[in-house]
Amino acid sequence: MSTKYDIAALKARLGNIRSEDNPALVKQKSRDFFWYSPTLKRQLDQVTADIIVSPTSEAEVLEVLAAAHALGIPVTPRGTGTGNYGQAMPLSGGVVLDLSGFNKVKAIEAGRYVAEPGAILSKIDEETRAHSRQEIRLHPSTYHTASVGGFIAGGSGGVGSIKWGGLRDWGNIIRLKVATMEATPRILELQGEDLHKVSHAYGTNGIITEVEMPLGPAYNWVDVIIGFDSLRGATEFANSLGEQDGLALKELAVVAAPAPHDYFLRHRKFLPRDSHCVIAMIADFAVESTLAYARRFRGAELLMRSDKLTPEEAKGLPASFELAWNHTTLRALRVDPSITYLQVLYPFPNQVELVEKIHQRFGDELTCHLEFVRFDGKITCFGLPLVRFTTEERLEEIMAIHEEMGAPIFNPHR
Repeated sequence: MSTKYDIAALKARLGNIRSEDNPALVKQKSRDFFWYSPTLKRQLDQVTADIIVSPTSEAEVLEVLAAAHALGIPVTPRGTGTGNYGQAMPLSGGVVLDLSGFNKVKAIEAGRYVAEPGAILSKIDEETRAHSRQEIRLHPSTYHTASVGGFIAGGSGGVGSIKWGGLRDWGNIIRLKVATMEATPRILELQGEDLHKVSHAYGTNGIITEVEMPLGPAYNWVDVIIGFDSLRGATEFANSLGEQDGLALKELAVVAAPAPHDYFLRHRKFLPRDSHCVIAMIADFAVESTLAYARRFRGAELLMRSDKLTPEEAKGLPASFELAWNHTTLRALRVDPSITYLQVLYPFPNQVELVEKIHQRFGDELTCHLEFVRFDGKITCFGLPLVRFTTEERLEEIMAIHEEMGAPIFNPHR
């Protein structure tokens, strides 16, 4: 443990605010899912804080920030640590500010809610559904464990992005309260243009203490998996399905064969090894229309719909969004620890051709995984391909080739 900070003086100033300096527990709370990247695993494996401090109110957050500022101790905010880039990790030691206990939903109204930053996304949904059959618009695949403050500070979109776009899009965040770290910390209330200053800034320039976010109608969502014998067929169908504005969709992904069969172990009985799978969450009233639309596409085969499963078949099956986004990577890693991933944008309007070109170029080295989203108002897709990792140099090369071919990389390895 580093001794360069006066942790005893900090503890004396914190009074009754909960803190923890047992090295094993501190190390545990100093980590996120950085190990998805072999590069970050090498660089960050030894990172640890000196102390965890767990405020449960705005007043306590301000107290911690003032004390740490006075003593020159760095502070790294953390929600529940479900991010993938080391953004919740204390690179300079000091304090990890654990906000997971600062977690109440404070208000629910038509079309909006107000919550504290540590509120878990699935718990917010439970409350808003019970209150007025509303649900949050966007969430990561870590819905059951991620906090709303962490999602805003480190996330970009996810489940719901096929309908609502990403967190960067106007209207997906209404208002934020943020605490500054200075001699006398202040609370800033941000709206409009100012939201961009702290959204996706990893808490580096202020600690989110309250969020106001929009709600949409809560539907009964049905998980549907449709198989195709070619990646091109699956990609064309998913892209076209995303453009059907009348269909209520919440999630739309493509995972190329043989990954669904090899890695989605609980769903395996539904997934032939040579099927390229389109995975969707569809409102119950839109399923028949979706399947009718699918029949217009050559080779489309319904592999599973959750509303027609027997209780026995449905037992233990994860929700389809837990096969998507970075849960796809997690499920692959559990089977084959040598896998890593990339984050790619296939820009509109040539996304379907670009996906095919890139995956032909790399063959088995890269398994295609696409997430269809509304990006700047247009339907396109992000890639979260599974990469057979060999060396860091080859990983850099693969990213450079993507960029040369016209697919920008959001590098998850730095």
